[in-house]
Amino acid sequence: MRPQTGSLAYGAVIAAAVLWGGSIVAQKLALSGFSAVEASVLRDIGGLAILLATWLWQEGRMANLTSSELRTLSWLGLGVLGNHLLILIGLKYVSGAVAGVIIGSAPVVTALLSALMIQDVPLRAVWAGSLLSFLGVGLVSVVGFKAVGEQPLLGSTLVFLGVVSWALYSIGSRAVMERLSPLTVNWTTLLVATVLQIPLLWTDQKMLETGVSSVAVMDWFALGYLIVFATAVAQQAWLFGVKGIGPSRASVLGNLTPVAAIVLSVVILRESVGLVELIGITLILASVWVVHRQTSNLTRT
Repeated sequence: MRPQTGSLAYGAVIAAAVLWGGSIVAQKLALSGFSAVEASVLRDIGGLAILLATWLWQEGRMANLTSSELRTLSWLGLGVLGNHLLILIGLKYVSGAVAGVIIGSAPVVTALLSALMIQDVPLRAVWAGSLLSFLGVGLVSVVGFKAVGEQPLLGSTLVFLGVVSWALYSIGSRAVMERLSPLTVNWTTLLVATVLQIPLLWTDQKMLETGVSSVAVMDWFALGYLIVFATAVAQQAWLFGVKGIGPSRASVLGNLTPVAAIVLSVVILRESVGLVELIGITLILASVWVVHRQTSNLTRT
């Protein structure tokens, strides 16, 4: 790998992590004008349009899908649905900073579930890091949250379940991507998630009740950020970076996401971050380092 290419790959991963951190703030802002389901549906429709256009431009041909692959893509769509919708609903009850801390546990949650479900790494390599991560999540969820709404513990739980949904999606997509491209998996699973969400609009409305004119310009900007930067640009930057520096190095840099979420929540949303939140993010980042170190040692041996 040439130095210039390597620098671009590192820059792409860092950019993706920061953009995803910003998506926490954007989701929080979007909830001012949209309901959680409305924001999720509009985000996914916009992201789907961009991904599908990109797929038609770069590939344009769908491989013949087996019935097993169709079932897998459908289940993966549920993972996308859970990630997008549960985090948005959870953000109604907790601050963006707290949500960012909880989302920082994603690499460890993925490693733990992967060890339990497909046993790609032994459980002994991830249990210590998992414990540290869950301690950090529990700390900010139960003790240190800065609540927005009446049920902050429920909100923290929903955000964490959104993290679990993404972990299951990441694990399940590995096998199907042996034959299908990541871009194909991205848009097909997002299509499933979008279709499944549309009926939910009848249960959770805000803009549809008050009218489009009630949505502030800032809310539309926040939604646009989610569609363009969080769903399309960040995803492609991440894939470019992973191809250049590998998934292990990329996963370490990906931990800038919760840090960016906390910093942007303080700067843009004027949220306060206390000692408990800082201890929580320290525990989660330490857990990711422990898991990365243990799994890297296994690779070398």
